[in-house]
Amino acid sequence: MRYRLTFMAGLGVGYVLGARAGHERYEQMKKAAREFAQNPAVRNAAESAAQSGREVAGKALHVVSDKVGDRMPDAVAERVRSLRERSRGGEDDWGTSNT
Repeated sequence: MRYRLTFMAGLGVGYVLGARAGHERYEQMKKAAREFAQNPAVRNAAESAAQSGREVAGKALHVVSDKVGDRMPDAVAERVRSLRERSRGGEDDWGTSNT
């Protein structure tokens, strides 16, 4: 799925950069992209994916720390701690709730 989305995004960028359709078509595409991003179903899916990612990162910390122990670099440990704190509530970097 990730590769398909990357491919579609590449097609869109390539079309915008290489198209000779003019400014009007560009504005139509920009409006469609904005409407897509503001769709409640898309926003909910993005929030769910972000929450799932945070949960997996939290679980991975325990598995890795059990196997690695004190050999984990401080920078990595700090980054995982910050992700875990973010998953406990509040808003993420995108201004969306973590519920």
